[in-house]
Amino acid sequence: MAFEILKNPLFFLLVALATTQIASAGDPDILSDFVLPPNVTEVDGTFFTYTPFFGKSLDAVEPETFKVIKVTMKEFPALNGQSVSYAILLYPIGTVNPPHTHPRSAELLFLIRGSLEVGFVDTTNKLYTQTLQAGDMFVFPKGLVHYQYNNANDTSVAVSAFGSASAGIVSVPLAVFNTSIDDGILAKSFKTDVYTIQKLKAGLA
Repeated sequence: MAFEILKNPLFFLLVALATTQIASAGDPDILSDFVLPPNVTEVDGTFFTYTPFFGKSLDAVEPETFKVIKVTMKEFPALNGQSVSYAILLYPIGTVNPPHTHPRSAELLFLIRGSLEVGFVDTTNKLYTQTLQAGDMFVFPKGLVHYQYNNANDTSVAVSAFGSASAGIVSVPLAVFNTSIDDGILAKSFKTDVYTIQKLKAGLA
């Protein structure tokens, strides 16, 4: 099957070992084995289990647009205090994960199907790019703007690991053009006119 690699125990061992490395500089240490939600005093193994597809096979998930399935402490409370989270990323043909940042963690992406063009920009405005094939990994340093693009002829699938239970995300297009920053300020910043800024905002509405 297309996602047979997900059933291989070696895959999960590899991702777990990689996550251990990037988790070392993540969330503050806790003074207990794990953190229980408020008003909860006792749990069993169910608390430490999460099924992101709600019983569906990953093979059955074929979105028409780019889709992120987050596994942070918001979705999976047992991650609170564990300095780890995941995201499953699905890229139909021709889709892009727009430029964004994660303010609280680096991202280690493992491509399990297809091909991706990826890149990030450092603090000197230098662009680093790579074309990934299934089985490749790529690290996006903490806080830097980065993106992924599927220009292949098939759906691509990746799993990303983060060294924080809540890495956070700041979408560059939405943060700039879909907030309350004044149109005039944006026009001056991008050396254009207000009409162009309003057209960009309308496209993101």
